[in-house]
Amino acid sequence: MSTWVGSVNMHPDWGNDLTYGIPYVVVDGTQPLVSVHLGAYPDESDPGPMPIPANAPVEGGAGSGGDQHVLVLDNGNCFLYELYNASSNGDGSWNADSTAVWDLLSNGNAQRPWTWTSADAAGLPIFPGLVRYDEAASGSIKHAFRFTLPHTYAAFTPPASHDAGTTSNSSAPPMGMRLRLKSSYDISGFSANTQTILTAMKHYGLILADNGSALYVTGVSDNRWNNEISELKTVPSSAFEVVQINPLYNDSNYPTGAAPSIASFTSSASHVQAGGSVTLSWSVSGATYNIVSPGAGAVRDSSVTVSPSGTTTYTLYSTNQYGRSSATVTVSVP
Repeated sequence: MSTWVGSVNMHPDWGNDLTYGIPYVVVDGTQPLVSVHLGAYPDESDPGPMPIPANAPVEGGAGSGGDQHVLVLDNGNCFLYELYNASSNGDGSWNADSTAVWDLLSNGNAQRPWTWTSADAAGLPIFPGLVRYDEAASGSIKHAFRFTLPHTYAAFTPPASHDAGTTSNSSAPPMGMRLRLKSSYDISGFSANTQTILTAMKHYGLILADNGSALYVTGVSDNRWNNEISELKTVPSSAFEVVQINPLYNDSNYPTGAAPSIASFTSSASHVQAGGSVTLSWSVSGATYNIVSPGAGAVRDSSVTVSPSGTTTYTLYSTNQYGRSSATVTVSVP
């Protein structure tokens, strides 16, 4: 492992400074939906609207020039929204180079379509891989953590769905590669919170999620962090081992299958007076999640009520691991 990590220690990429690390915000089901204007990766992004507050925290701070991730947890509807290179506009809308919606009520195997990015280079959700103080203080963390390396191969292994290769050297690590803290590594001398984090690294490991500094593990800034930061900085890369990488995919050998099938997408009326409402209904098979844009955003069930302010063409986007299908219906407003 040292050939591509180097003789470095693990670096906790978060701290007490609230501008360091990746922040997130929790909203309830009443948070207004706003438009998201897509930039660099529109074909691999989920369209809005999304429940993003105007003051949602941006990684590094607005205009920082970094990745500027924005993470929003909708605890009323159980969706996670993640944006890359995000910035807010004066009208409440947002800009982002890449967006992803994650259904938190899915069966646990939901992923981006093969070869699609997310708000992260590996096509993974960011929030589940963060080190968070409340979990460390609880005494038990039951998930892997996100980490970065400076050089990656143009390939990916599940749960990753996308690569961002920086080298053609096939011995370099692929996106999604998992490291695990060796069971023999003695953690008894660390504080309780640090032991909780290191125990999770022994059980669940680290997942390579993006290009970046060597063995940087991502967490959430919190002014309650204390000696955990300095303790974690003492763990050497030699204390980790690579979990078997299998299967290994690239842009030419990834799994293929059928995108969702949309049998119908209809409106209860083709015309409505201003201020009125219509019900949009659909019949879809094989979808992991559905989005109706504009108006409704991420949806479940098979219908939603919308109130167009003017003549509007609504698009249903149905997505699974093999791709996206879409259908449209237009509602006229005199």
